Formats: sequence, structure tokens, C-alpha cells
Amino acid sequence: MPEPESEIDERLADELEKLSPNGWEGEVWRHVFGDVPPSKPNDRGARWNPPGLAAIYTSLARDTVLAEAANAIGLQTPKPSGRRVLHRLGVKLSSVLDLTENEATLYDLGISADDLASLDWEPTQAVGAVAAWLGHDGLIVPSARHPGRNLVIFPSNRDEYAVFEAIADETIR
Repeated sequence: MPEPESEIDERLADELEKLSPNGWEGEVWRHVFGDVPPSKPNDRGARWNPPGLAAIYTSLARDTVLAEAANAIGLQTPKPSGRRVLHRLGVKLSSVLDLTENEATLYDLGISADDLASLDWEPTQAVGAVAAWLGHDGLIVPSARHPGRNLVIFPSNRDEYAVFEAIADETIR
């Protein structure tokens, strides 16, 4: 299991352990630039993974991934240019926590709507770090950019039954 950079928040661990993990199988979308493979994780840190914890960010719908990509591009200076690729992937994971299943779940974890939209990722990164530490290989989380959901995959926790395969890709402008 990955070790978070800071001490585990026992309250978060207790709250996450109340949730029932499930296997998850389906199609997801991933946006990348150029020839970056869709399996390349982010280990620099983002909304649900602190620096040092590898995560692959995907969306459950094409519209959601496009909204997420537009937001990320809008925050960068200078704006990235070059070929953009949308990958449609088949994914199968064994232990996914769905933080969108119950309206109270995020509240119980101390995550507000403002936290989801904020550029201060500390509260959500803490949740992702504890989920990964507990051995889960994914989190289903709400998108702050679109009324859809995202699947954050922790590749170091995938078991031998995990699937992550390309189905289709398209270049977008």
C-alpha cells in the first residue's frame, strides 16, 4: 500500500471504513496531450492525490472529461497547445469507494461543495491518501465542472484481475 506523506487522519480512515467498497467495471474517458499514454499516472498531486501518490484521473462520461479538461487548460499560463486526445477505456477494478452514492458521504468526510471547486486540494487529497492507504484501487467522485462523475484510479493498488485497456481514441481540437 502507498504511504501518504503525512500521518494518516484516523477520523477520515474511520469514515472511509464505514463505506462498502465494490468492484467496478465499465467504460471511462481520459484526456491527454500528444503521445502521453492514457495509463500514465499523475504523481505530482492533484485534487484527490497528494504529491507522491500516483493516480489516473478518468471520467464516467465524455462530456464530463471535456469539462474537466477545459477547466484544467483554462488554469494554465501559457495555455497548452498541441494535439489533444480523448481515450475511451475499459476498466475493471476490485475495490472502489463511491463517494457520490449518498449525499451525506462527502459531508461526513469533511468535504464541502466549496472544497470540490477550490484550488486548495488539501481536504480532498487527504481523502484520496487515506483511501489508497486502506488499499482501495479507486474512488468515484463528483465533478466540480460538470454534473458528472469521475473515477480516480490508484494504479499501485490494482490487483491481478484489474483491467485498463484502450477501446477507442479521438483527436480533438
